[in-house]
Amino acid sequence: MKYIILIGDGMADYPLEELGGKTPLEVAHIPNMNLMARKGKLGLVKTIPEGLNPGSDIANLSILGYDPKEYYSGRAPFEAASIGLKLSPADVAFRCNLVTLCIKEGQTYMDDYSAGHISTEEAIEIINEIDSSLGTEDIKFYPGVSYRHLMVWKNGQEELNTTPPHDISGKAIDPYLPSGKGEERIVQLMNDSRMILEHSPVNKIRTKGSKKPANSIWLWGQGKAPRMPALSDKYGISGSVISAVDLIKGIGMYAGLKVINVPGATGYLDTNYRGKAEYALKELEEKDFVYLHVEAPDEAAHSGDLKGKMRAIERFDKEVVGTVLDRIDRFTAHRIMVLPDHPTPLKVMSHTADPVPFAIYSSDDKETTISRDLNFSEESAKRTRIYIEDGYKLLTFFLEGRE
Repeated sequence: MKYIILIGDGMADYPLEELGGKTPLEVAHIPNMNLMARKGKLGLVKTIPEGLNPGSDIANLSILGYDPKEYYSGRAPFEAASIGLKLSPADVAFRCNLVTLCIKEGQTYMDDYSAGHISTEEAIEIINEIDSSLGTEDIKFYPGVSYRHLMVWKNGQEELNTTPPHDISGKAIDPYLPSGKGEERIVQLMNDSRMILEHSPVNKIRTKGSKKPANSIWLWGQGKAPRMPALSDKYGISGSVISAVDLIKGIGMYAGLKVINVPGATGYLDTNYRGKAEYALKELEEKDFVYLHVEAPDEAAHSGDLKGKMRAIERFDKEVVGTVLDRIDRFTAHRIMVLPDHPTPLKVMSHTADPVPFAIYSSDDKETTISRDLNFSEESAKRTRIYIEDGYKLLTFFLEGRE
């Protein structure tokens, strides 16, 4: 049996007035996901356990079969693994965003959590500037991709309350600054970065070109290296992970999956959708399992971009899901699952903990009669009354057909 999971990050949403009281999934042209819902199994799954923040880290751990309450230690350690950074037991890794802050009425606001989706080349230069100025024996900065980077604090504090910058778009930052043990050090680093980046050559060029400057770092998502069993030990499957996002790659690595880098995969709306599907199918020739993740719908939702989110969902359906469905028959026995990891409603431009729809379609469903009153949407999934409360049990349901 060949297994493939297709994640459209943040596709789930709330009903919108602009869409006549429907969600983007209900309005978008998604014939392939609808086919899976109508011929396979459609249901709801709660990927975010009660009491935990609705992040992609928590949600994707759940989908991959790991109880976040047992295995989650923080977001940044997964991203560290993705860039080849091995953490010692005393290291605390922090996600380090390059952001754009602005001043309004005497207060500092989060203008853009991604510094205008700064290019990786520009970002590397800036992170190197930051490390040269702020790096010490116990503090080190590491470049990642676009606005997403890392800081490691040797013998540092992890008992801090931090906030993802994409959760506070357009808000004053003071109530969301890091608090708890070690807050003075972390806040000072963030403040010092603003003075350094004010004079950055990269920002001067960006400003002249009417682009948003990366005028501050934002530290969050801290944690130490987790201990997780590989999927091969838990389920006896070998596999690969395909994503443009370091977080997902890192989770996959801790799960024992091979990271497959696809040319043109950007983590944004212009990503190589079809290329990801083609690489996934190629991996299935030798592996049992592929976890394919597309970030684009989530990025559009964080920006409040309805047209962008609709376009990303439709391209995901056509170029990812459609490509897989068209070519999966080369493997006699196969099972496909599609779902968002969490909702990212356009109304709030952030993640929520609401359950999300999932559809499972297998080689056993080829002759199944189409149920025409269902589609791949939040409301349709509710009507099936298939509901998985503990998200980490979804993988067993997918692999074995039982909860």
